[in-house]
Amino acid sequence: MKKLPARQLRRMQARMLESLGLNLKELGVAEEVIIRLQDRELRIKNPAVMFMKIENEGVYQIIGGKVEELAPSIVEKVEEAYTPSEEDVMLVAMQAGVSEDEARNALIETSGDLAKAILLLKSRKT
Repeated sequence: MKKLPARQLRRMQARMLESLGLNLKELGVAEEVIIRLQDRELRIKNPAVMFMKIENEGVYQIIGGKVEELAPSIVEKVEEAYTPSEEDVMLVAMQAGVSEDEARNALIETSGDLAKAILLLKSRKT
């Protein structure tokens, strides 16, 4: 079988995809692509990026590149940290029979869930 030049292959591919109702566009090589998930961040260096339009939806395809997986930065975690109100701290401290500092730490640990904080502190006492 005769080997076709890359340019001719891309043209054939584009015609075939158009006949299927797909519009494929090569956007080029990106400097960096960042994907932020709830528990981590993916950074992809120098990937090729393609865009495909299917009916009314767009699909980005990231091809190749060096992948780095990072945990969220400490700065982001500090910004998202829960700060309990004084009323909540006093309520948990009284119900669990502990100091306000212990109640505050338990509320932070449970992201503000009063019942969980009280149960956590009571279970630590026994």
